[in-house]
This record gives sequence, structure tokens and C-alpha cells, in this order.
Amino acid sequence: MSKRLAVAFTGPSNSGKTTLILKIARKLIHEQKLKVAIIKHDPKNKAYFDVEGKDSYKFSDTGAEVIVTSPTRTTYFSQQHSEFDDMIRLFDDFDFLLVEGLKNLPLPRISVFRESFDSDYLGYMDALATDSSIDLGAYDLPKDIDVLDLNNVHEVIEWILINAKKV
Repeated sequence: MSKRLAVAFTGPSNSGKTTLILKIARKLIHEQKLKVAIIKHDPKNKAYFDVEGKDSYKFSDTGAEVIVTSPTRTTYFSQQHSEFDDMIRLFDDFDFLLVEGLKNLPLPRISVFRESFDSDYLGYMDALATDSSIDLGAYDLPKDIDVLDLNNVHEVIEWILINAKKV
């Protein structure tokens, strides 16, 4: 029986979100033998999933919904926006869903910051993952925000285990 627990990550570009998510996913999958699903929000349509000239690109370029399957993976290319619940259904069976971005989703959220802190994110975070590059004493953080060590993946996973939401 899968756990189906979800948590989200937010923060500015180059703050370390993707690196943290990768570390968490690897630990959960390889050390704890759990099934992990990941959704990454690409607000500026910068992500490219295939290379021009390849068959899957040509199929997707028609405007069709495309699934590419091989012995080791299945990739789904959609030409339309999907709601969160629709995306979850695509994954079917998972223990943990890690979401990068989509800050309006009602999920427990870890905001990731390095070098500088943006208080505009305060309304979207339940925890703050950072390192010594930010002096937290310079900011008036709400008392209910947990502060996590960005470089301590075990600490972040412990927070997720306690706070993740059933989806």
C-alpha cells in the first residue's frame, strides 16, 4: 500500500531547490526503497523534453498528446495544462510526491534560499531550508516556520515525514 504523501518546494532560481529534491529522491528511493514521483513547474515554458528532429518531437509538434514508451521508461507529453489531481492520477502508485514550484497548491511547503532571502515567500512556506550564507537574525521570521539545514538531507526528510500531506 502506497503512502501517497506530498510536499512542495519553492524558492528563487538557483537557490538549490532541484539539488535538494534530487538528494531527497535518491535517499527515499535507494536507501528506504520507497516510490517517489516528482512534478516540476516550468512557469516560463523553458523546459524542453525532446530534441527537434526526433520522432517524439515530431509527434508532439503536431499538437497531439504523446506517450513514448521504451523498455526502461514511459514519457508523457501533453499539449494542455493539467490540474494537480490529473497529474497525480498519471503517477498512480507512489509513496512520496515532491513538487517543485506551484506555490498556490495547498501542500506543506519548504522554501529554499541561499545567498539572499526574499520575504515575499513567507506566505507560502511552512519550513525554510537554508545554509550559513543567510543571516536569519536579520529577518523577522514567523515562529511557526521551521528552519532546516539545506545541507542536511536527513533533517529535511524527517520534516517531510512529519508534515507531508496525504493526496
